Amino acid sequence: MFTGIIAAVGTIGALQPRGGDIRLRVATGKLDLSDVRLGDSIAVSGVCLTATELPGDGFWADVSGETLARTTLGEARPGAAVNLEKALTPATRLGGHWVSGHIDGIGTVSEWRPDGRSWRLRVQAPDALARYIAEKGSICVDGVSLTVNRVDGAAFELNIVPHTLAETTLADFAVGRRVNLEVDLIARYLERLLLGERAARPGAGLTEALLREHGFWK
Repeated sequence: MFTGIIAAVGTIGALQPRGGDIRLRVATGKLDLSDVRLGDSIAVSGVCLTATELPGDGFWADVSGETLARTTLGEARPGAAVNLEKALTPATRLGGHWVSGHIDGIGTVSEWRPDGRSWRLRVQAPDALARYIAEKGSICVDGVSLTVNRVDGAAFELNIVPHTLAETTLADFAVGRRVNLEVDLIARYLERLLLGERAARPGAGLTEALLREHGFWK
């Protein structure tokens, strides 16, 4: 588990194809690895990876074909900057929100403009994720915990403050960039709970009728 509070910006050091998946080396920059052990989890731009080697200035991880297909790591190139966060501990300050490191989909930056000392970010999410994104709710974009300011269909807007710009890769964003999205963990499980016994049926999903049945739609 993570919080979405980025601890350091690292870079992709190497990508080694391994018969359909890859080994990935990440140079971790200022991230303190003194308490990291083999098998520990580190989020790389929001993607939870397991450290398989610790050469001292970074780590190696295996990235499955599923992860490559479902995240922007499938498009990663050596030298690319990535947001890094170590897994939380019982003593970690929960400054962001509960983040699993399991990406729900890839969004696209559709607007990126200055707004006072901050920047206004608009992201087009996949249609299937729209029902999980709520105004003033939380969402994780490339591993960064952010608050949704406005929702318009499957698009949503965020305000990026100067500190976040300085400490993450968001300052490098531009229109057209593809980003990893993780919706709020509670929203994802709430949907399955509302389905009840229907959850065991193939193709079961949240519908207007089900929402009305449980009093969420009038």
